[in-house]
Amino acid sequence: MTELISQIKILFILTSASTMGVSDKPTGLWFEELATPYYAFLDTGASVTLASIAGGPAPIDPRSVKPKGENEASVDRFLGDEAASKALTETLPLSAIDISQYDAVFLPGGHGTMWDLPESAELAALLGKAWAQGKVVAAVCHGPAGLVNVMDETGTPLVKGRRVTGFSDSEERGAGLDEAVPFLLETRLRELGGCYESIADFQPFAIADGRLVTGQNPASSAPTAKLTLEALNGGETR
Repeated sequence: MTELISQIKILFILTSASTMGVSDKPTGLWFEELATPYYAFLDTGASVTLASIAGGPAPIDPRSVKPKGENEASVDRFLGDEAASKALTETLPLSAIDISQYDAVFLPGGHGTMWDLPESAELAALLGKAWAQGKVVAAVCHGPAGLVNVMDETGTPLVKGRRVTGFSDSEERGAGLDEAVPFLLETRLRELGGCYESIADFQPFAIADGRLVTGQNPASSAPTAKLTLEALNGGETR
């Protein structure tokens, strides 16, 4: 298993949105949703590359970072990791990505994703190409916002008829941001024909429907990473 995983290359695509739309309310990537999967993959021997919608430094939601020693272990590890921190400030732009070189794409969340991921035709095309080439496509929390305009090989929404999850409408209301975001993710996934599933708010939950892997919320980053690795290791494909 270790020998197989060592051959795997995983591409993270991060948000470049540092504010909630045209407001001055800061947002960005939710740090733990990057850090936990990042090390889950790296520690298994996989190669990890960080990209973002615009390239360059990826914005971190300030609410997701605390003083050192008060964060999730993966976040503190990332903050103290010179190579990881450098990669986060030098993310590749989508235009520099050759998706054929990767085995999986992983979309972490953070509210920033609700603005720039759905608006990026380049991202939708890249993910559609990744799917057509048999790659694993994974996303957690608000990361599935990057899937809403992705089509499969038949021109059908990728999520249609497939089991998916993502930040639920009730979780968005609980966070007090249901009126701030451009759309509610659960509602949009259902409108696209996705077979949306969730459990209690803010509890860990992830789903693998063949090569499509999604996680519900920040607590779901570890199980989403686990299912991504399982899919890469010959899990059911469709």
